[in-house]
Amino acid sequence: MGNIANQTIQLSHGGGGKEMDQLIKSIFFSAFANPILCAEEDAAKLNLCGPVAFTTDSFTVSPLFFAGGNIGKLAIAGTVNDLAMMAAQPEYLSCSFIIEEGFLITDLKKIVQSMADELHQSGARIVCGDTKVVPKGCADGLFINTTGIGRMLITDISAKNVQPGDAIIVSRDIGRHGAAILMAREALELESDLTSDCATLWPVVEQLIAANVTLHAMRDATRGGIAAVLNEWAKASNVGIDLIEKDIPVADEVKGLCELFGFEPYDLANEGTFVIALPQDVALGAVEILQRYGHCEQACIIGHVVEAHPTRVVLTTPWGSHRYLDLPHGELLPRIC
Repeated sequence: MGNIANQTIQLSHGGGGKEMDQLIKSIFFSAFANPILCAEEDAAKLNLCGPVAFTTDSFTVSPLFFAGGNIGKLAIAGTVNDLAMMAAQPEYLSCSFIIEEGFLITDLKKIVQSMADELHQSGARIVCGDTKVVPKGCADGLFINTTGIGRMLITDISAKNVQPGDAIIVSRDIGRHGAAILMAREALELESDLTSDCATLWPVVEQLIAANVTLHAMRDATRGGIAAVLNEWAKASNVGIDLIEKDIPVADEVKGLCELFGFEPYDLANEGTFVIALPQDVALGAVEILQRYGHCEQACIIGHVVEAHPTRVVLTTPWGSHRYLDLPHGELLPRIC
């Protein structure tokens, strides 16, 4: 494509001709090359055996670049994490791009390279995809859709499998992604190293599976944060969940932004943080695995599952009082992922 420093996406890049072929070969095939993709068939030929998990997601985050990642890294991590939460080893992904006319090709290359880098974290491969270019004003720069397939290593992990007596573990501090997007969107110039937690979770989950840890439920706490996850579990399993507020890790920068804007960190999105429900007698061992082998130094037990107050999540404050932690209301931060 020659010198692309100032080149932008044109409508011809989506026209099915020479320009489109050059774009796909020089950017997408260059980054995602594997035999299945490079076969250039109308559909990828896959080898599947046993139960599989299948997920899809679309990404429209604004801004496209943020501290700790970009829309491309987010797309790969988000889809791989959905598979990981079902104890499914990520294997195959599809990827579709909707690109606005005028989008900088240099930015597209950065995004695609970040996707290729993130794929290495799980070993998954992009085996098929699609590219569409729409006229200027019809999209906000770039939208990405990814679909993933993974081989399930455990088949009974479910939101309906949370049981009284289970411990609730969070893998790291919460609310970072939502706070990082808010900081970027509001152009806040804070003396802070706050970054999104955007990351692939499969290597961590793989360590838990390899250690034969009994897992009842797992969920990455994306939109709606841990408040959404725990309320969904309480309702799906008809149990109560008690949380200890002081045990929930929250970065000082996230606390400060929440105080500034009137948010709760429990409601803010994460993109590399997950919640686990598992038997109490294996909880401390699971935390040790997360901390020692999963690079989750802040992993900790934050609460327990109880028979009392079914379908409700109760938060015990540092002062000993109790309050319900409800599902978030409305859309706190639109287009965070």
